Amino acid sequence: MSNCSVDLNLNFPEETTMDTILKTAKHPCYSECAHDYARMHIPVAPRCNISCNYCNRRYDCLHESRPGVTSEVLTPEGAYKKYLLVKDKLPNLKVIGIAGPGDALANFEETKEAIKLIKEDDPELTICISTNGLMLPEYAQELVELGVRHVTITINAIDPKIGALIYKWFHYQGKVLSGEEGAKILLDNQLEGLKFLSSKGVLCKVNIVMIKGLNDHHIPEVVNKVKEHGAFMTNIMPLIPAEGSEFEEMPLVSNKELNELRDRCSLDLKQMYHCKQCRADAIGQLSQDISIEFRGTKTDQGDENKSLVDEIKSSDLLFAIASKTGRLIDQHFGHVDNFLVYKYTDQGIALVDNRSIERYCIGKECEDKEAKIKNIVDLLSDCEAVLSMRIGYEPKKKLLENGIKSLEIYDGIEDGIEYAIKELGLKDVG
Repeated sequence: MSNCSVDLNLNFPEETTMDTILKTAKHPCYSECAHDYARMHIPVAPRCNISCNYCNRRYDCLHESRPGVTSEVLTPEGAYKKYLLVKDKLPNLKVIGIAGPGDALANFEETKEAIKLIKEDDPELTICISTNGLMLPEYAQELVELGVRHVTITINAIDPKIGALIYKWFHYQGKVLSGEEGAKILLDNQLEGLKFLSSKGVLCKVNIVMIKGLNDHHIPEVVNKVKEHGAFMTNIMPLIPAEGSEFEEMPLVSNKELNELRDRCSLDLKQMYHCKQCRADAIGQLSQDISIEFRGTKTDQGDENKSLVDEIKSSDLLFAIASKTGRLIDQHFGHVDNFLVYKYTDQGIALVDNRSIERYCIGKECEDKEAKIKNIVDLLSDCEAVLSMRIGYEPKKKLLENGIKSLEIYDGIEDGIEYAIKELGLKDVG
């Protein structure tokens, strides 16, 4: 193992315990000399509460390595059993991380349960989570009580005007927000949560996605602001233009540009230079992801390793919404690359997921329609209906053949779902 030592002159919060400092020396993301130690990301958090313009969360993508990608979603019990298998094979396992594929705090009950199960087995393991920070003020104290001592927060801007260009919508306290209003709430919650966690001795790493021509000039300001609020280090990462995302055509950042900015910001705060932008189900050392060796592992748990969204379908009604704004049903079915999935119950209507797809129509011609509609049907198989502003005859027919109704409507999302419930004769269901 690496002989990692800890520089006690680093920017540790005053309340940081020596135990946390020593564990940091064995955390591959927080200490570059900890490269011999392994970490395991458990993908128990599929839902996300914000829509980033650079994100396209695709499941079952075995050949990509970027945040938000996973080959499966696990229940807390499934994650625990898989952890036991990994622990048995990797004696150098020191860190369990929850990094999606959505947001750890948008799935807090699952995140909390997974942490409790694993901590009961090994209280000495380092547990860390990654979050966009929207729900940090609500859950920060519970994270401290759970023994989480390392938290990564993605903060891409401290100017709401820039934030409004990076994010499409925010689902917060039952409302879908957008623009500068949503970006301001996100920023305020991020900074409040960061300050609180730091005051409790939690080491906070701030991830910043460097988007050329959009926030690159602004990043030194971000670094200084998060330093003021107690950040231990920042990790400036290059944008990965994900196919199907709003930013898929954005220019790439060169390694030279990236490291020059990191060097500049290192004068103010410790920087991470060795990030691999890992998958949400990564296992092993940073330099050697061996998660593929554990994919499809049998854990004698029956149906426990199913999508957490799948658990909803037996008791609730799910609706797939075609929306450009995140507030209205205002998009043509053929132009959708990200369906919002809402749950309807007697208690109300709530956003539970967003699901990325390959767009059914691109340009004037729709190629490979059969394959695309099959993928869409598979992705939305648990949904009662698709609500869009327009939908063509063929996809409407294919959806119906697979038990998925469709309705053309232009309205607010919640009002549209209420209308669909009545129009499709579902009022007494659920």
